[in-house]
Amino acid sequence: MLTLLAALLTAGILVFLSIVIWPERVWGLFGNPDLGPVDFATLERRSTPNDALVCPPDICTAPSDIPAPVYDVSPQRLRQELDAILASEPRMTVVESDAAALTDRYVQRSRVLGFPDTIVVRFIDRPQGRSTIALYSRSQFGRSDFGVNRKRLERWLEKLAVRVRPLS
Repeated sequence: MLTLLAALLTAGILVFLSIVIWPERVWGLFGNPDLGPVDFATLERRSTPNDALVCPPDICTAPSDIPAPVYDVSPQRLRQELDAILASEPRMTVVESDAAALTDRYVQRSRVLGFPDTIVVRFIDRPQGRSTIALYSRSQFGRSDFGVNRKRLERWLEKLAVRVRPLS
């Protein structure tokens, strides 16, 4: 009995250490951490509370968690400013960057266990040289994300507002 308990304890420690040391490898066993692109026009929100959306109502029919600000800069300039912000984000990987479509996709991992979240960003042209943004952040695992995806998008928008003041 003691040998079985020691074996189970050892296995548990090895699994825990594997998750902490090599989260990409461990979570990769459950599928690609990148959940893929989204079409904001046809986006359907999840039934579970583990995603967050910022999107202008003329682009998305899905309900947004946060209103999409409008900026007095081109979408290309807005993209440059957000790129500079995201370059300093920890555990962030650029999955796809499409300059022509003004759309980027990222995977950001949680600090402790390395859970992957996929974030899609689209920069939208507006009249008079203005732009707005659509962001969709979703978790690969779990039923709830404890508000992590929403807090991420709020943080990014706050940092962006320091660099480019929103009109609304």
